[in-house]
Amino acid sequence: MRTSRKSLLGTVAAVAVLALTGCGSSSPSSPGGSAAPGGMQVPNLKALDKLGTPEGQVNVLAWPGYVEDGSNDPKADWVTDFEKTSGCKVNIKTFGTSDEAVQLMRTGQYDAVSASGDATLRLIAAGDVEPVNTSLIKNYPDIFDALKMKPWNSVNGVAYGIPHGRGANLLMYRTDMVKPAPDSWGAVFDQVGAQKGKVTAYDSPIYIADAALYLMSTKPDLGIKDPYALDETQLAAAVDLLKAQKANVSEYWTDYLKEVQAFKTGTATVGTTWQVIANTAQGEKAPVEAVLPKEGSTGWSDTWMVSAKSKNKTCAYLLIDHLVSPKVNAQIAEFFGEAPGNRKACAETADPNHCKVFHADDEQYFSKVHYWNTPISACLDGRTDVKCTDYAAWTKAWTEIRNS
Repeated sequence: MRTSRKSLLGTVAAVAVLALTGCGSSSPSSPGGSAAPGGMQVPNLKALDKLGTPEGQVNVLAWPGYVEDGSNDPKADWVTDFEKTSGCKVNIKTFGTSDEAVQLMRTGQYDAVSASGDATLRLIAAGDVEPVNTSLIKNYPDIFDALKMKPWNSVNGVAYGIPHGRGANLLMYRTDMVKPAPDSWGAVFDQVGAQKGKVTAYDSPIYIADAALYLMSTKPDLGIKDPYALDETQLAAAVDLLKAQKANVSEYWTDYLKEVQAFKTGTATVGTTWQVIANTAQGEKAPVEAVLPKEGSTGWSDTWMVSAKSKNKTCAYLLIDHLVSPKVNAQIAEFFGEAPGNRKACAETADPNHCKVFHADDEQYFSKVHYWNTPISACLDGRTDVKCTDYAAWTKAWTEIRNS
């Protein structure tokens, strides 16, 4: 069984989240990209000008499965050779949730982090990470253009990270117990009673965006344009939908192996999932299918970021460049279960169908995916006449939902 973030996730930590606006002067602009919605202000930090002499080590904070040295699986080792050729010893610390990653990065003990979109803006606004000089990453030109300079990895036209990989949050169902085959998130919301007590949902405040996405289509009067940009009224509507769903939820999951088991035994029949989970369940003979519903979906695009406090920045850049190189990015994508970020990685996968299964170069498919982003008070949809709810408000709301 491959290791992934999903197999090692713990319970979601409720953390205090600093305000993401008014955190200092904005970073200088650079060609390309787009200004952050709402004019988000960030500390005035500079990217590394040039690579220096490797410092001898790099302390990396990563989702499980991203930085493997053979200790978890002898066949998964893309660190040992890097250490030999670069002279940088890689010290690996894994984390289970984005909230945990944010807390750990604030200690200043880590040089680089693989951050999901529900963590990136928090790290940027706090000054925990600095802009990246993409010209120092030789593999950057081969990263899919659709992942570059996006709202979750850039601010005011400045790149704050190197895209690594991506995936969609899908709807999985038991083909023998859920009929007709669902094509809408309504199966876990408005029609949730049809599978009473057998629904699964992802255990995180960011799951609120899944409800918001459904409301975008079914309740247009709410005016939701971005599932991560919710004013108080819109957030309340999403919370109400999730509270109504809760009575039929068998389990809020973070461990993907547990979700696989639940679908195998039939204690779960429908719920949110990832492609890797569906593949694993099918591989274990569970009668399941996974679809991208007609409303679209949420999803993730992970980003490698460099700590503003790093004392090993040359090694950090060298490691990131290594991790997004075609061969290594392909190894990680297969081991972890996602679409690689480097377009050339598709020619390097052991399974020639990997990129097809994970829709790596299918931009039409990913155009329906709303990648995780950090809710902030400056509305990400560009509204300036209202204040949006931030991640702290979402965390509080999620606690209320779980306890309702």
